[in-house]
Amino acid sequence: MSTVVEQTPVREDRSFLGQPRALANIFGVEMWERFSFYGMQGILLLYLYYSATAGGLGIPQTTAAGIVGAYGGGVYLSTILGAWVADRVLGSERVLYFSAIIIAVGHVALAFLPGFGGVATGLILIALGSGGLKANATSVVGSLYAKDDPRLDAGFSLFYLGINLGAFFGPVMTGLLQTTLGFHFGFGLAAVGMAIGLVQYSFGRKRLPAIVHEVPNPLPSSRYAAYLGAAMAAIALIVVLSVLGVITASSLVTIVIALTLVATVSYFVVILRNRQITAVERKRVFAFMPLFVASAAFWSLSQQQFTVVTIYTDERLNRDVFGWELPVSWIQSFNPVFIILLSGAFAALWTRWGSRQPSTPVKFALGTGMMGVAFLMFLPFVDGGANSTPLAAMIAILFVLTVAELLIGPVGLSITTKLAPEPFKTQMVALFFLSIALGTAVSGWLAEWYTSVSETLYFSVIGGVAIVIGLMLALIARPILRLMNGVR
Repeated sequence: MSTVVEQTPVREDRSFLGQPRALANIFGVEMWERFSFYGMQGILLLYLYYSATAGGLGIPQTTAAGIVGAYGGGVYLSTILGAWVADRVLGSERVLYFSAIIIAVGHVALAFLPGFGGVATGLILIALGSGGLKANATSVVGSLYAKDDPRLDAGFSLFYLGINLGAFFGPVMTGLLQTTLGFHFGFGLAAVGMAIGLVQYSFGRKRLPAIVHEVPNPLPSSRYAAYLGAAMAAIALIVVLSVLGVITASSLVTIVIALTLVATVSYFVVILRNRQITAVERKRVFAFMPLFVASAAFWSLSQQQFTVVTIYTDERLNRDVFGWELPVSWIQSFNPVFIILLSGAFAALWTRWGSRQPSTPVKFALGTGMMGVAFLMFLPFVDGGANSTPLAAMIAILFVLTVAELLIGPVGLSITTKLAPEPFKTQMVALFFLSIALGTAVSGWLAEWYTSVSETLYFSVIGGVAIVIGLMLALIARPILRLMNGVR
């Protein structure tokens, strides 16, 4: 009874831009986490493949792109672990808090430990922490609303705004420090940003509703030892495979893709076979499957901002602005700028249309198709030399990409919380993030393909496949809606 009393005021509260006040606290920690995450990632690929004389590690470009893709996939893959610990052991809020601490330590390691050892240590910690924070921040936001609250999509759009405020300022500030003082100063600023986010969140935890501390499906204490032993065995296996040369920098992206596919299939099987979910919940999980595929396809293109688009910007884009050369990492800030400008409009549009707005499958179909169009927009500039692509053209491409993202990113987070069976609330969010893990890892693999084929072939195939997937999803939108059983 006490839980209900504590939840109700939060769900009725409208003191933060018409949303629950507690949303502001999650908004803040996610904003600073994204500042550190995208700030670091904005210069990571350059640090890996730039020569030692330019402050980098001198890793071959294709290998470096694969590492970035594998790391990004690992971030979203680790949401499984964060979600499992939340649902079975600690609850969403505690995992979120401890994950923020791990992220901060990872950024400090990346800033102060030299060479590839520092990169490996920092990226592993950041990937583990980011995975735990991502799934659980989303779950906590969903807990602030009733499932039928019409403000939910608008609330997630504001949450997405916080993400993109951090995503804008991160690459701008770290890129500026990288070009003036060096890579490790940029990484250090990312560490400072995460520390700020952790401190502000620590002071606001008490405003969250009691439900975020609940453990939906507690693990019996008698099974703790077995799971701890399995974790230790997995770590030992990774160490052995690394020593034997099975896990290498060049094979990492393929391994992450394979692990993500295995995890995805396993997760769907576990959820669908669980006896605690109802027949309606099981149908909704089936409805989620085509949305998962579309999301993975979308993110395999969108996440190329950190691989193919970064390489293209470094080598082909005319970055001259009135005699001043735009830092490479700054190109990654255009996408969040457009999201900041458009997310409020999208939130208002969905709120105004209410039940008349397009269904989620239709939004996904439009977003996937538009992502394909964005890549076809590269075709007029293929095979050019240095400085051959106008900055305005890249900005236009990123604008189309952003509109596509707003039809899938916040909407995907929202629909996942609506379709999630009760025993798998946080883990269902992790399942959505697995689609991003798969797409992100594939973006690293595609970057390797980009360097070995003609650009005409690359952009035509990638853009065309995305458009076809969008059209196929539009054709089956009505059957998906029937399986969603009242959820739109």
